Amino acid sequence: MSGSSHTDGGHTEVKQKTTGDLSLIKKMNTAIVLDAVLRHAPLSRAEISERTGLNKATVSSLVQDLIDSQLVLETGTGESSGGRKPVMLVFDRKAGYAIGIDLGVNYIRGVLTDLEGQVVAELERALKQRELKYALEQLSACIRELMDEAEGSAYGIVGIGIGVPGIVDGEGTILFAPNLEWQDVELKSYIEEQFGLPVTIDNEANAGAQGEQKYGAGRHIAHQIYVSAGAGIGTGIILNKELYQGASGYSGELGHLSIEVDGKPCRCGNQGCWELYASENALLEQAAELGLGYDNLDALVAAADSGHEEVRALFGRIGRYLGAGIANIVNVFNPNVVIIGNRMSRASAWLREAVLEEAQKRTLSYHRSQLQILFAELHDQSAVRGAAYYAIRAFFTKIKSGQQLLR
Repeated sequence: MSGSSHTDGGHTEVKQKTTGDLSLIKKMNTAIVLDAVLRHAPLSRAEISERTGLNKATVSSLVQDLIDSQLVLETGTGESSGGRKPVMLVFDRKAGYAIGIDLGVNYIRGVLTDLEGQVVAELERALKQRELKYALEQLSACIRELMDEAEGSAYGIVGIGIGVPGIVDGEGTILFAPNLEWQDVELKSYIEEQFGLPVTIDNEANAGAQGEQKYGAGRHIAHQIYVSAGAGIGTGIILNKELYQGASGYSGELGHLSIEVDGKPCRCGNQGCWELYASENALLEQAAELGLGYDNLDALVAAADSGHEEVRALFGRIGRYLGAGIANIVNVFNPNVVIIGNRMSRASAWLREAVLEEAQKRTLSYHRSQLQILFAELHDQSAVRGAAYYAIRAFFTKIKSGQQLLR
C-alpha cells in the first residue's frame, strides 16, 4: 500500500489512496449518474451535475462510459440558458430485455419487456395438468417462446423473474404450493440450468404487489396491500414502500386466514380459510352447486354482463366474503390502499359494490377514513409485470456495482 504522511503541530496525518478505493468511488459515482438518468431523463450533463453534486468533468467522463456501455443515448438538444444548447441524455431501454412469468394454478402467463418494464411481447396458455414434469415443460416452452421474440441488443435477455402460488425460500425453492400440490421444488436452479440466465423466484402475490407499485395503481403509495384473487388468495404487503416479508420471508399468506371456525377443510391443512369462500375456485364451486351451467370465470362475467340475475347475486356473495377478508387486513395493517388483482379483477364490475359495502361495515372508522380499495390497474398482469421487474432490478444492481458494464 502506498501513501504519504506529514506532521503538523504534533498530529500525524496519513494520506493514502489505493486503486481499490478509486475503483469503488467510480462505481458509486457511475451508479449515481445512471440513477439520475433513469429517474429524470431527458436531462443534460449539466443537469446531472446539479442534481448529483458531482463536478462537471466527472459527470462528463461517467456519461461517456455509460454511452460506451450502450446504456445511455444522446438524443437531440434542450433549451439553452444562454450558451450553447445542451445535448440531452436518455436511458436506452432497448439495451436488453427481461422475462416475467406468472405461474398460476391453471395457467402460465408470460411477458417480454424492455429495461423500463414496457411489454414487448406476451403470451398466456392453459396449464391443463398440475403434474410437475408437465408443468416444467410448459414453463420452459413459454420462456423459449418469449426469448425468441427479443431483438438483438447489447445485453440480451438480462434475467427471468417467476411468480408462483406458494411459499418460496431465499434459494428460490418452492417449499409448499397447496393449490398446485407441490412441495420442495427447486425451481430457481432448474430454470438457471435450462437457460443459463439469472432467475428470481417469489410468491406471485409479492410479485403482483411489486408490479402495481412500480407500474400500476400503487405508484407513490407508501402503505399498500395487494390481494391476488385467483384460484386461491395471496397477499403482497408493502409498508413504507418496501415489501414486507416477515421474519422467515414467508409473510402474505392471508388467503389462509380462518374466517369460518368450523369451515371447509383447506389443502393447507387448516379449515375455514378465506380463499375457500372468496376466490375463483369458490366462485366456480358455488356456480356448479347452483347448476348455473357456466364452468369458467369469463363465462360467468359474460352472463353477469348480459343480465343474468343469479350470476350477479353469486358475484355479490363472493364479493361480500372478499370484502370481509379485506376488512381484517385493513384493521391489522391500516394501509393507504388495498388493490385487488389477478383473475378475479376481471369481474370488478360485479364485485366492487359488495366488496366496498362489506369492508365499510367491518373496518374501524379510524382505519377507513383515508382508505381506498381499488382493482388492479394492470388487471391480471400485475404479477407477471412484477416478475419481470425483479429481473430488471437484479440487472441494475449488477450494473451499478460495475459487474456487468460492457467494456
